[in-house]
Amino acid sequence: MSAPLRAQATVAFGGGHGLHATLTALRMLVDDLAVDDLTAIVTVADNGGSSGRLRGEFNVLPPGDLRMALAALCGSDTWGDTWARVLQHRFQGHGEMRGHVVGNLLIVGLWELLGDPVDALDWVGRLLGAKGRVLPMALAPMDIRAEVRGLVPGDPDALTTVRGQVQVATTEGVITSVDLEPPDPPVSEVALAKIAEADWGFIGPGSWFSSVIPHVRVPALREAMVNTDARLVVVLNLEEQQGETGGFGPADHLAVLFEHAPGLQIHTVLADAANLSDEQRLDLHRAATDAGARLVVDDVARDDGTPRHDPAKLAAAFARIIDTAD
Repeated sequence: MSAPLRAQATVAFGGGHGLHATLTALRMLVDDLAVDDLTAIVTVADNGGSSGRLRGEFNVLPPGDLRMALAALCGSDTWGDTWARVLQHRFQGHGEMRGHVVGNLLIVGLWELLGDPVDALDWVGRLLGAKGRVLPMALAPMDIRAEVRGLVPGDPDALTTVRGQVQVATTEGVITSVDLEPPDPPVSEVALAKIAEADWGFIGPGSWFSSVIPHVRVPALREAMVNTDARLVVVLNLEEQQGETGGFGPADHLAVLFEHAPGLQIHTVLADAANLSDEQRLDLHRAATDAGARLVVDDVARDDGTPRHDPAKLAAAFARIIDTAD
């Protein structure tokens, strides 16, 4: 892939497996010298599994999405590959440690020792040789609150409030909106500065209501994203996600993002060619154009049939988007 005329400062927003794919792709561009300053800004609303247990016991940020982001930024050499596997290792057995993840324990241990979540994450990154920084979306644990339609028998239009990331991600109803508790959490000044200084920002893919949209529901973060000069790229999911976006088409994903973030200016919308029907492509082109964005349709899906993005294909698509920007 060809590198742009100068290296780019880049921020990526999201969480979970979607952000892992984006960061793995952007890390490849760091290796290719197309990106020289990479920052992940990661959701911190998880309340399940190892993260939820540690959050409840120690009253800390849930570390799981932060851990996955750090693993994605590990280098492709033996050191980086080994540390990525160590970070992601989940204990088996039958006792209290069952289900905990090594990286979660390491992060929480450093938080206790150093007392500063940003400083501690930087220390983990240095240990791993991470090719970028990982920052939390906010400096306080939070819960996702969703308004959901279709959970009341006999009244399909009635709204029910569902709280918690796991509960929102697995609801059987139709999510109409999400918000956060607390509604205005503290945000790292480092994160705000990185957004202000960025040339490019990448939003998604991932669980749309529980990993992607929460970023624009944090007031300080949303303001920074609206006011940044960075060119923002929305990376759409490959398909709908049962429990969150059942029945959603690509244009619907874009529409609910804008509903939750008035004023957000998007430069590019990236979608996978093989997962768009002709009608969906037309709808998405119209939605992107109405938002003042360009639509890029590319080959970014894995070849194994799973609904996941291929990091190498994403890296190539990102490089083309950066190279051909106005």
